[in-house]
Amino acid sequence: MAALNRDLALTPEQLEAMLADEWNVRIATHGPGDRINLTPMWFVWHDARMWLFCRGQKVVNLRRNPSVTVLVDRNTRFPELQGAMIQGHGRVLEDAEAEAADAALAEVRAIFGRKYNGGHGEPAGDPQPMAASARGRSMRWIVIEPVHVVTWDNNKLER
Repeated sequence: MAALNRDLALTPEQLEAMLADEWNVRIATHGPGDRINLTPMWFVWHDARMWLFCRGQKVVNLRRNPSVTVLVDRNTRFPELQGAMIQGHGRVLEDAEAEAADAALAEVRAIFGRKYNGGHGEPAGDPQPMAASARGRSMRWIVIEPVHVVTWDNNKLER
């Protein structure tokens, strides 16, 4: 397979802006056997890492195999597509103690509150931090540490 043309890459500033502004990420984890579990999720990009509050199979999969790929993209027409594929390792914050030990989580919760304020209705004037915390068998915060990032901006294609 041919390598992606580096001239099409997003600038670091474009990448940071897209990861701050876009609401949805698609997260792919290794399921049982050879299955891939692919799910859209809300996320926060902070301190060069991605944060999600997840439940279910994604968490189970990351406990077994921390390899993960996420995709953030925007626009729908091919000539306008921009995106970032981030391959890395997912770390599950297993309990309240692990959450308390993570120095960035308080700020991430505040960013979540502001970013998704009104996501299910009318925005609040003073959004509260996302209060979600580890519970049950598989509702957990996960932190994705990037290892390899590929970006593209089809606006840069010759037409």
